[in-house]
Amino acid sequence: MTTAPDTEQPDTEQPGTQPRQRTFTWDDPVEAAATGAGMSGAEFFAGIAAGTIPPPPILRTLDFDGVSFGDGRAVFRLTPREYHYNTLGGVHGGVFATLLDSACGCAVHTKLPVGVGYTSLDLSVKFLRPVTVASGPITAEGNVVHFGRRTALAEARITDDAGKVYATATSSCLVLRPELQTAEARSR
Repeated sequence: MTTAPDTEQPDTEQPGTQPRQRTFTWDDPVEAAATGAGMSGAEFFAGIAAGTIPPPPILRTLDFDGVSFGDGRAVFRLTPREYHYNTLGGVHGGVFATLLDSACGCAVHTKLPVGVGYTSLDLSVKFLRPVTVASGPITAEGNVVHFGRRTALAEARITDDAGKVYATATSSCLVLRPELQTAEARSR
């Protein structure tokens, strides 16, 4: 006779380990996006920095902070923790990619006038060295290289406090201008 394991009490504890737990909260992202819709990118990030607009949930999910936002520039900081780890015992590449994507995308977002949006077209990440808890805090800084009518290009790098580079990225973004979308729709 075959029986199924007890599904009410899953065995999540592995021999020789102690389970850990982490909880976090976040604000309604749709409400924050609606608030930002009537602002320029610079105004939106000024609101986040001032605490009048809540940060996007991903910051709390991965526990990183928006440090500063300027014209074509965005900086985030993360202190590596165990919950960022992959199976090899270092910070997961997806955490790097999220930090770099945030830095690139938000750098582009700071340049947007009222009513103009953007979306990422691609993200190319180069992982240069591993990060662990012992590495200490890391910073992702993104800067806009080109901002055109239809596309933007940004680059970012992750460094430690000594300036050592851990990963780099470039990202192309599609700039969504309502007047261009309306003109394209009429020409179809």
